[in-house]
Amino acid sequence: MQILIALVVGASIGLAVHFLAKARTTRGPVLAPIIGAVAAGLVWMILTWAGFGIDSVWLWLSPFVVSWIAWLIVALIGRSRLAHDERERKRLRIA
Repeated sequence: MQILIALVVGASIGLAVHFLAKARTTRGPVLAPIIGAVAAGLVWMILTWAGFGIDSVWLWLSPFVVSWIAWLIVALIGRSRLAHDERERKRLRIA
């Protein structure tokens, strides 16, 4: 049941990433929280299976550290979408 804590922490940090990252209009508002929650939950599960117990500090710090990977993924998606939109504008001779 403690994995729920990791999922909530990951989603919360992902929500913060959504508002802090640039190009917010190029993605949905749920993408960053989902990425943060999945990353935090996955690392929690892996560390638990690796034998880290509830009393391990690494298990509790992992959701706070790993869920920031959402920033990298969101930044890459935003950059890709902006570049694609610019290519489409040139191709369609809109801009």
